[in-house]
Amino acid sequence: MNTFDPKTEAGTYIAPQGLYERNKSRPFLGSLTANRRELVAGEWTELMLTYEVGGSGLADGAWLKLAFKFYSDWALFQTSDPAGANFISAEYLAGELVPGQSPATVQSLKVRFDQKGHERPFQKTVIVDVIDGYLNPGDRIVIRLGDRRQGGPGTRVQSFVEKDFQFRLFIDPLGSSKFAEVPGDVLLDFIPGEPSALQIITPRLVGSETPFDIIVRADDSWGNTCRNLPLSGELKLISPLSAEQTIPFTLAEQGWAIVRLQNIKLAQHGEWKILAQVEGAAVTSAQAYVNVSTEAGALRPLYADLHVHSDDTVGTNDTLYNLSYGRDVAGLDVLGYTANDFNITEQRWDKAVELIHQLNEPGRFVCYPGTEWCGNSCAGGDRNIVFLRDSKPLFPFDAHGRLVRSFEWNEFTHDTLKPGAWPVDDLYAAYAHDPEGHLMMPHVGGRRCNLDWHHPELERLIEVSSAWGQFHWVYAEALQRGYRVGAAANSDEHQGRCGGGVPATAVFGSRGGLTGVLAEKFDREGVAKALRARHTFATTGERSFASLRHGEHLMGDVYTLEGSAPVQYQLLGDQGWEEVSLYDGDKLIWTRNLHEELGLSNDRIRIRIGGARIKDRYRGAYWTGEIQTTGATINDFNVFGLDHPEQVCWRENATTIGFRTDTNGDSDSIELQVSQLAGCTIKLHSRIDSYIKVGDPLQPQPYVHAPQVELELKGDDLIKKQFVSKELPGAELKVTIERITYKELPRDLSGLIDLNALKLEPNREHSLFIAARQRDQSRIWTSALFVTL
Repeated sequence: MNTFDPKTEAGTYIAPQGLYERNKSRPFLGSLTANRRELVAGEWTELMLTYEVGGSGLADGAWLKLAFKFYSDWALFQTSDPAGANFISAEYLAGELVPGQSPATVQSLKVRFDQKGHERPFQKTVIVDVIDGYLNPGDRIVIRLGDRRQGGPGTRVQSFVEKDFQFRLFIDPLGSSKFAEVPGDVLLDFIPGEPSALQIITPRLVGSETPFDIIVRADDSWGNTCRNLPLSGELKLISPLSAEQTIPFTLAEQGWAIVRLQNIKLAQHGEWKILAQVEGAAVTSAQAYVNVSTEAGALRPLYADLHVHSDDTVGTNDTLYNLSYGRDVAGLDVLGYTANDFNITEQRWDKAVELIHQLNEPGRFVCYPGTEWCGNSCAGGDRNIVFLRDSKPLFPFDAHGRLVRSFEWNEFTHDTLKPGAWPVDDLYAAYAHDPEGHLMMPHVGGRRCNLDWHHPELERLIEVSSAWGQFHWVYAEALQRGYRVGAAANSDEHQGRCGGGVPATAVFGSRGGLTGVLAEKFDREGVAKALRARHTFATTGERSFASLRHGEHLMGDVYTLEGSAPVQYQLLGDQGWEEVSLYDGDKLIWTRNLHEELGLSNDRIRIRIGGARIKDRYRGAYWTGEIQTTGATINDFNVFGLDHPEQVCWRENATTIGFRTDTNGDSDSIELQVSQLAGCTIKLHSRIDSYIKVGDPLQPQPYVHAPQVELELKGDDLIKKQFVSKELPGAELKVTIERITYKELPRDLSGLIDLNALKLEPNREHSLFIAARQRDQSRIWTSALFVTL
């Protein structure tokens, strides 16, 4: 016999009548259920989760953890204001007793929220403590997320789409702080909301009569692409001479609300305007621009996202979903799948690599497998490895059977944590035998790269922008150290929206970036060659374009200057370029202010805030403040750079504008049109808070080095000085008040830079790159020209 039978073996004893049979029929660790299965991404609601205690019961002093994955941007829960937003509660409900059974003795439950209350990936945790007593099998604990019973608005749920989002319950049945997983996760589907705006995905630069595709899609207010929405509309192609061509379309009836218009050919040289609108729906129309070049035989710039996660590790939705989204919704030309090296199982890795090889399609969609080496910053910090060859990647073991992971740990492992390829020196040793088959990219994410380490043959690009933020400083530092690295930007997408996706509201606080690739061939070999040659530029998610040339040399090249030819640059954008600068490593050596060139207005000013608190994780600077004028009224205002609905700006009265936003290395701007600048005073006041990792979300946590920022100046001084800036302690943390132009800024900007006039030091290598910014605060960086004078 494998079990005991008290009826025949226990003899005569006393016990509650029928309790043995009832408890034996229950799941030993209990069960978890929810009152909803489907939620609209970003909606406000009350969600009830009910834990029914299993046969184990819960001992006095026990506690429970309702956990979900760390990448979710579900609004932070609070327990201090029952009438406030995102209030959570836990309630005890006694179960039915049988004859002879005593009631449970629990006196109360205490609930709290901890962003790192459990193990990755299930780190965000609602913790319920059992106070003064035990619970019986069959008792229930009801957890309300967004408890509305005392007048609160509920909770704002996760803002991005996900199938089978998991709530996982861990219980401590013995009160020993040894947790067991309750079988059967609660699964939720987050679906898109109503359509809010159209998006147009198109190349920014094409050759004359060269065929290309245009994607039109409908997104909700949080940037999720809608589904099953067969809206009809039309696409207008407006030539440089204002001739119009109209193409009707209907968004897909099933699946993503997209349409791909194929083999578009434009003949006339210059800038074409593209407009998309749909009929009979309150959906904002979209516009984009395409420049047609007469340069014969040139391949259009390709757009790549080389850092995309799926649920194989810590991403959202499965690998096929993410790769298909990149190709069909984001319209990527090149995608690099990325697995956290310590986290992925060998079985999942092999399956993902097989799928990547199947989806790779020269001339349409180039796809590479890759890993993210997740070493701590003290050991080198995050490095991505893109496997450029068609052969099976050397992962998780090399050809000699050596482990290439940083370490191995995931939710399925239970062993002691043991290092693999650690520190980053070991990673270099694993792949240095074949540098042409690998691309390594240091990046700033959670564990930021440490530039004390560098491998010149493997590390050819560095990530200057991602959903974690914008990191001009890491690119400049690498070049200042003499490293020959080019510019890349990727999404580091954890939320299933790669290819320059919108940010969520938590630690991934910026738009994902894109890497522009100037390749000679549109296949794995051609793209790999261009990436390793650093023939790239980096954008903050837009289909902008940048080129930096010096005679026959293209950005990324290493050469010695012969003659006195000027450096040539070209920028193509959609919102108008306001500033373009040339850097030599970390030094600004030349700049153009397009506002100034076009003529500064005497009634238009701008307040620009940006940067990050720190260079490491949780870097966001959370701004809450106001702008006030005296001696003049604010006639109008516009806001640029705000990324999602919870970053807001509002008018308080005729002379005051309020704002609440956060920056993670990016910048946000508020443009004011005042009745008069002469004789007025402009005041800015803002609190700067930290990301609330631990503590009450309703209680701000001031940034210790700059909890308050004040800036005041006279309009007459601004007329003379043109701008006033205040640099704050942090990572490029800064506030600027400046005059701007009322004229339209150029979308197509090019020029020549005379190096002789810059008086650069001879007999040493200079790393010259362009960084530029548009009016909407989007940015672009070129790879450097590595030139010795």
